[in-house]
Amino acid sequence: MSTHNSPEALQPGIAQASGWLQYFPIALFATVMGLAGLSLAWLKALHVLGAPAIVFELLRGFATLVWCGLLGLYLVKLARFPAAVEAERSHPVKLNFFAAISIGLLLLAVAWSPSAPAMAAWMWAIAAAAHLLLTLMTVSIWLFRSQFQIEQVTAAWFIPAVGNIIVPIAGVHHAPADISWFFFSVGMVFWLILTVVVLHRLFFHAPLPAKLQPTVFILIAPPAVGFLAYLALNGDSLDAFARILYFTALFLTLLLAVHARQFLRLPFFLTAWAYSFPLTAITIATLEMAMHGSPAFYQALGSGLLAFTSILIAILVVKTAQAMAQGKVFLPD
Repeated sequence: MSTHNSPEALQPGIAQASGWLQYFPIALFATVMGLAGLSLAWLKALHVLGAPAIVFELLRGFATLVWCGLLGLYLVKLARFPAAVEAERSHPVKLNFFAAISIGLLLLAVAWSPSAPAMAAWMWAIAAAAHLLLTLMTVSIWLFRSQFQIEQVTAAWFIPAVGNIIVPIAGVHHAPADISWFFFSVGMVFWLILTVVVLHRLFFHAPLPAKLQPTVFILIAPPAVGFLAYLALNGDSLDAFARILYFTALFLTLLLAVHARQFLRLPFFLTAWAYSFPLTAITIATLEMAMHGSPAFYQALGSGLLAFTSILIAILVVKTAQAMAQGKVFLPD
């Protein structure tokens, strides 16, 4: 009697067909941060520049579908390959991208607030709670494990702890103010601490490998997002501290723009998505500045940033799809 169709005979084929899932990278959730951030940039452009609403709505829908799809796949990976998930949780760089799951949901909560406030409130509550737990997990690993070396530090370390500053942007509408101030305070303090650590690594140690060089753009995000969160907490008052945050983000953007040729020469890695969210953050912050003073200058600057960032993220989407089609994404390190 033939056994070709028996479960035992089929098992190796099934394992081979699903083996790619074992190497499904947690860093893919950074794509949601970029896509959701771009949707919010177009939402701000809708109010400041009169941009068509359909662009924001399409981007919001696409970002939501990507987040749901990635979460579903990663949960399957957790169920089938728990050791692979644990390996990512212990990795000095990959560890930080677990918080991209909750940050993506926080950004989607902001995006859905105008048209579905009740759903957005639940999304925000779930994401804020999850992000707090992920922050506690990550900082605990930093503090109580000694396996990390200074050469392993990148700006990606900002994602879990400093990412708390995103919570108040929608949180001011869904919870008591002290909750938003709590998250903002945690994020800002860790921004100062980790900025010193990251700059020390960049100033005094070997250059970042090519694969990790795009993560330098993450330096832009904390002051840009901090500016937006602080305005939300401060009743949209553009005071001195708000200006310091915005102009710090703008300086870092200019600093990295000076070295654009260096980044253009890099081959494509998934880490190139590190360009996306920081650039959407400074775009939104610049358009926000247009609502407070010198509107012509900030509208022009914001329009340029919006166009550039939109083109960049479109290129990243295409290159990521090509890399997946060529079998270059779901691979062991």
